Amino acid sequence: MGKKIAVAITGASGSIYAKLLLDQLSSLSSQLSEVSIVMSDNARAIWKAELGPEAQQQYPFRYFEKTDFSAPFASGSARYDALIVIPCSMGTLGRIAAGTSDDLVTRAADVMLKERRKLILVVRETPYHLIHIKNMETVTLAGGIVCPATPSFYSRPTTIEEAAKTVVDRVLDLAGLDIKTYRWGQ
Repeated sequence: MGKKIAVAITGASGSIYAKLLLDQLSSLSSQLSEVSIVMSDNARAIWKAELGPEAQQQYPFRYFEKTDFSAPFASGSARYDALIVIPCSMGTLGRIAAGTSDDLVTRAADVMLKERRKLILVVRETPYHLIHIKNMETVTLAGGIVCPATPSFYSRPTTIEEAAKTVVDRVLDLAGLDIKTYRWGQ
C-alpha cells in the first residue's frame, strides 16, 4: 500500500516549491495511496502573484478548505504518513510551535506530532529572528523536521526551477519516497 501524504500550502513566498512538489507527487502515483491538499487564503493569493493565473487545483488530489476539520488528516486515526507544509510561513510555524490548532493546517500538524509521524516544515523566510529560531527549536524538539527552502548548487542547476527542485527533492527524501535525483558522490 502506498503512502498517504498531506500537503499544506501557506502564505509565505515560494509558491514554486509547492508547485514543483505537486508536480513530483503527480509523477510518483505508484508510491502513493492518497495525496490531500489544503491551502491558506494567502497561499492562493501568493501563488497567483508568483506563478500567474495557473490553477492551483489542477492536480489529481483531494482538496480541503482550511476550515474543514472533517478532513481525514485532521485525525490520527486516518494514519497519514506525512504532512508537508510548503512553503511554511513564520506565522504558521509559530502557531504550530504554540500548539494552536485554529485551522486545518495547524490541526494536521498537531496530529502529526502527537502521532509521531513526519511533519516537514519547509520554512521560507530570511533572515530569521530569535522568535523564528526558538519556534523552529520547539517544533524540532517535538519531533518535527524543519527543512529551510535553501537550494543546493552542487548539481549545477541552470534555472530557477532546477534550483527549487533541489529543495523539493530533499523534502521527498525526508517523506520517505523513492526518487531519482542528484546524489553527492554518485
